[in-house]
Amino acid sequence: MLLNILSNVRLDRYTNSFLPTMPRPTVATPAQVRETISSLLREAGITGAASAPSFRRAVSVRKVRERLGGGNPATIGHEINALEKDIVGIDSQNLSIPEVPADIAALMGQLWQAAVGIQLTEVLQLKLQAQGIADSAKSALVEEQLRNQVLLQELAELRATAVERDTQLAQAKSQNMVLTEQNTRLQNELQASGARASELLAAQAVLEDEKTTAIAAARERYDGLSKQLLQETAQQRQANQTEVSRMTSQSKFAEKREATLLGRIEQLEADLLEVRTQRDKAAGEVSALKYVNVSLKTQVDEFLKSRTHDTAGPPPEGPAKRRGAAKAPPLG
Repeated sequence: MLLNILSNVRLDRYTNSFLPTMPRPTVATPAQVRETISSLLREAGITGAASAPSFRRAVSVRKVRERLGGGNPATIGHEINALEKDIVGIDSQNLSIPEVPADIAALMGQLWQAAVGIQLTEVLQLKLQAQGIADSAKSALVEEQLRNQVLLQELAELRATAVERDTQLAQAKSQNMVLTEQNTRLQNELQASGARASELLAAQAVLEDEKTTAIAAARERYDGLSKQLLQETAQQRQANQTEVSRMTSQSKFAEKREATLLGRIEQLEADLLEVRTQRDKAAGEVSALKYVNVSLKTQVDEFLKSRTHDTAGPPPEGPAKRRGAAKAPPLG
């Protein structure tokens, strides 16, 4: 068993020195090794003193390494030997060991020689295996060196690519600054168009109020004239025929005017809807915003001109109308 431990230690050292690509064993502290050995002894039912065979059956370098997940075999073997002296030495101090009989000593000598021969054969096999591992490790080392050269070349290419990307990034940052300034300017223009739309909405509200007032006044005037005509029918039939014709024409004029105002209101609502649509699309159609503003301004100017023309006084009344107004009682 001691030869197996030494062979494993030498083989591990040899393979670790010639195989740099293999993972290194996990480092275990002596305290962790002692705790693992104690756990193995407790699992084997050994809580106090024990004999050497039972201790060796319960504890080995392989079992400790499997439990720890790795570790230095030399350190583990040293801790196993130290604990074995502490645990096994308790009974060995109180026991008197008898002398080995001659025939048993001869058999043990023969057994020892056979074991040594087998161990030497195993050592030679291990040396041959280690030599093969060393040769493969050298080949792997040459391959790794070639791979390292390729990786260095790729690293130089990647560095050049990184420098080029840094340059592109700087250019992209400058372009981003320019686009940010353009975006700010467009946002300001969008706010200005929103303020213009608010002004148009306010103008539409004023026009709607004026339209309502004008319609109410026209209706009130029409009702008064109708009552007046009904009261004067018996007295001035002939005169009222002319007055009825005049009132009919005025009624048609009022209806036409009302229809005209309604058409203008619908036109204003359509214009307002168009302004709202243009305001919603202003973020994507900033390049055409100036043209739309000029178009809206032209439409508003035309509307104001037509409104000024409509608000001018009606045509002067005829002689018959003046005579009818003189005979009719005052309204209200």
